[in-house]
Amino acid sequence: MSGQTVPVELAMAQETLYMQLVNEWTALIQRGVLRPGEKMPSVRKACAQYQVSPATILAAYRLMEERGLVEARPQSGFYVRTQTRLPLPHMRRQSGTVATGDEVLDNIELVLAAQQQPGYLDLSMASPRGGDFYPTTRLKHILHKLSREQPTLATDYSYPPGAQSLREQVARRALAWGVALAADDIVTTNGCTEALQLALRTVCKHGDTIGLESPTYFLLLPLLKSLGLNVIEIPTHPTTGLSLDALELLLEEKRLQAIVAMPTVHNPLGATMPPENKKRLAALVNAHRVPLIEDCPHADLFYGQLTPDAVKAHDTDGYVLLCGSFNKTLAPGFRVGWIAPGRYRRELTRLKFASSLSQPRLLEETLGVYLQDGAYDQHLRFLRRHYQAQMARLQDVVAQVFPAGTRATSPTGGCLLWVELPGEADALQLSRAAYAEKMLVVPGALYSPRGRYRNCIRLSCCYPWSDAYERGLHRLAELSAGLLP
Repeated sequence: MSGQTVPVELAMAQETLYMQLVNEWTALIQRGVLRPGEKMPSVRKACAQYQVSPATILAAYRLMEERGLVEARPQSGFYVRTQTRLPLPHMRRQSGTVATGDEVLDNIELVLAAQQQPGYLDLSMASPRGGDFYPTTRLKHILHKLSREQPTLATDYSYPPGAQSLREQVARRALAWGVALAADDIVTTNGCTEALQLALRTVCKHGDTIGLESPTYFLLLPLLKSLGLNVIEIPTHPTTGLSLDALELLLEEKRLQAIVAMPTVHNPLGATMPPENKKRLAALVNAHRVPLIEDCPHADLFYGQLTPDAVKAHDTDGYVLLCGSFNKTLAPGFRVGWIAPGRYRRELTRLKFASSLSQPRLLEETLGVYLQDGAYDQHLRFLRRHYQAQMARLQDVVAQVFPAGTRATSPTGGCLLWVELPGEADALQLSRAAYAEKMLVVPGALYSPRGRYRNCIRLSCCYPWSDAYERGLHRLAELSAGLLP
């Protein structure tokens, strides 16, 4: 058979139609035939050209969008996405001294304390500020109206599982993630942090071992320490996310009692797992009966028009606990999150009642009304365009002014950029130098239980772009260069 051509019919049978299109268009982008900013064929034109249905074309574009190859522009179509000029990080996990949860928390407290002081320029934290990012006026009107018409909402408890109206809206919105839920499947929480804590306390006991992406969300580390849980770091790719081969090996060796992961718009990498990886992840946790806590606080900020399906969409036996919140998109001060705990619903609901008794009903009802009005989708479209534009500017600045050899991720959504400095640059030393000049930068070592990623930093573009912000980036680049031999 060597040297023979595989018949076209056989090749067609080996791939789904939309995957053929994805592979063809991806190759054209990689060879430079389709250039950044160039418009892709319209759905109608592509249907005629390839003799396939609109659903097939849209499926292909959606997958390419999830992979960061194209972007959708409202009322215009799909365009080849402009790629960052920086190569992706190596993701080398340098061995480092063990960082305890207390040490991580000490550094976090330092940054949070500085955030409250005037005159500090925040370049790292994922806490959007300013009226550009939240529908504050609309929420205020709804809250005042409810307070006048139903004053008891301010005095009534909202016992677990939470306000019915809000849970109904969360269930409706979960459909956009490919997840079919009823209101009774959902428990509201005090932000996503409480959802994570309740999930861990429900499925784990003291001394259990948790599988974590590496790097991971830094506040998980002190949380896991406080619960007496051990951690195994699992390699995580800057574009495809958690290494499923490494995870499968750990599961086969029965070394994990639970997994925590951000498969959609990962913090801090911005990666989104491809659909086939999410299906495989769901199959693995169900086959091994090991719960997956799927943390999705940034998922609604995916740059495409549609949010990618969650791993929970492929959960057959209820081993995926899906967590989310509105802190990054609507009202961080409300501290309203939620969890769909699957087979663990009863135990988690009881634990929520024992832990914090209730939720602020007035705030939950306010969000329920806002979501029901239908304004959220329009708000999300604005946020996605806004963040995508700001991220492009941030990537350009980093590529232009940071030292030669700097690498950075290509996020699929949100506001976070993971930057890998060249050589043996010490990001902790950089963060201290920046702090001395009233700039806040979070070093990469805080995103690993063992203090790895010492030459990495996380940058954020969730602030109004200003001359001061851009000057801060330039000064940070100068400080970075000063650390190099």
